[in-house]
Amino acid sequence: MARLKPFFKTYAPKALKPAYAGTVVLFIWLCAQFYLPGKGFTYLIKFGEKESARYVPALKAINHYEEEDTNGYDAQYYAQIAMRPWLSNPALRRAVDSLPYRARRILFCWTAYGLALGDQAAALHIYAVQNIAAWLLLAAVLLHWFPPKSWENFFRWFGVLFSFGLCLSVRGSLVDGPSLLLIAIGMWLAERGHPWWSAGVLGVSGLGKETNVIAGAVFAPGNFGDARGWGRAVQRGLVVVLPLAIWLLVLKLWLGSGGDVGARNFDWPFFAYARKWKEIAAVFKTDAAGSIGVWSALIMIALSAQWLFFVLRPRWSNPWWRVGAGYAALMVVLGDAVWEGYPGAAARVLLPMILAFNILVPRGRAWWFLLLLGNSTMFFSSDTLKAPGRESFVLSGPRVLRIAEPSGKILEAYFSENEWFGPERSRFDFWRWSRGAADVVLRNPHPFPLIVDVTFDLKSNDEREVVVKQGDHVLWTGDTVRTLRRVELRAIKLNPGETVWRFETDKPPLLPVNGDLRKVAFSLRNLELTAVKKAETETP
Repeated sequence: MARLKPFFKTYAPKALKPAYAGTVVLFIWLCAQFYLPGKGFTYLIKFGEKESARYVPALKAINHYEEEDTNGYDAQYYAQIAMRPWLSNPALRRAVDSLPYRARRILFCWTAYGLALGDQAAALHIYAVQNIAAWLLLAAVLLHWFPPKSWENFFRWFGVLFSFGLCLSVRGSLVDGPSLLLIAIGMWLAERGHPWWSAGVLGVSGLGKETNVIAGAVFAPGNFGDARGWGRAVQRGLVVVLPLAIWLLVLKLWLGSGGDVGARNFDWPFFAYARKWKEIAAVFKTDAAGSIGVWSALIMIALSAQWLFFVLRPRWSNPWWRVGAGYAALMVVLGDAVWEGYPGAAARVLLPMILAFNILVPRGRAWWFLLLLGNSTMFFSSDTLKAPGRESFVLSGPRVLRIAEPSGKILEAYFSENEWFGPERSRFDFWRWSRGAADVVLRNPHPFPLIVDVTFDLKSNDEREVVVKQGDHVLWTGDTVRTLRRVELRAIKLNPGETVWRFETDKPPLLPVNGDLRKVAFSLRNLELTAVKKAETETP
């Protein structure tokens, strides 16, 4: 070990700047995977197919991605407002679940519309990538507190940027990531001696998300008994809250109250928090919690560690402590709508707390365990940025066998949307979940039969049998027991046109225990078709 110390002392600091730069490059690469030709980054917005009938006409006219058989998520409403933020539009009222509630967070709709110069299609695409731009700007702003001078700084910087909440905001084009950027800028201005500019930025941020005004705690005097300091704090606090207060009044007069989908956002202290722990414990009792159960527990552990730090180590004189403690207090009263399910919203709602935590945790080895606990979500948060499932099969073999010239048609596998859910993927695998018994149609585009090798994996959430048939002929049969089951079918003859393979199972589809609302039977994974050669004769 003694011999290694000079090595690390000499070379480790030289790797710091490349590590920072590499992190940014990694993030850009991850985000680039979400680009879909012709649809841009609209995959990030999470439009739901079940909501498509009520979308505004302008959105229906634009080629965009919709998640099959889902209701979508929050950003689909904000994106439609961003396309033309005139709130009295009847089509917008029909398209948005609660326009009075969604319109409170108008800021990032305005920025997308303004940057697009009123072009509705451009506004949609800008809204989709605002979180990516905010992440990159935040990475630069955080260098003020975490400059590339030590690996501990890098860990804290990385812990914020790859926290679960921030990655979730990027993945869903939500308002939390850009909100954290504005809070960080506001805090930077306050530290630089520009309190009124800071108050202005934080006031504007309140139009992005109501809870952003909690960051106004930065203006409270460091000495609790400082009467003049409280007077200045009230003045600056008014600058922080007035934009939101005025906008809420405008909305009340313009739109009325309407249905408020945020009614379950708050609860009595710790009630919903305790129910979340009970929900996680119930998942683990099934012995099938999987990674999602572990990740849910780690999110709760990380947030709890941050909360305990602010409660057990009060530092009123420190502005960052006051801000972090404000969000720690918010955590106590969050309701079921914020905590329930996976991934839940708590990690992104409380993003300013993790930033304050990383800035304030003292330096040194004695604090590393707490620092690791508070940042533990960064070890799995990149899963939220896994690339969209664009593939259902991979094709290999000589080009002359894969593609029929001059038509350009290819050897392919076709999945019926009535029998299969949409394609999904991780870093290394791709798959589709079946809704029960299901067909895969293999299409040979040539006028002659082909010999192909077909390989795939099968996986289910329970113990079940799967049978693969071509007509009455059984090609394969076997059990799936949660782990991957490899299937290799060699020298399969495909006649010209369509060959139907039937995947049958002995049990009905079931709801998984990981919070997925879909009933699924088994997943067909990593399907690969390898064209081997032209068959000599056609099967009658």
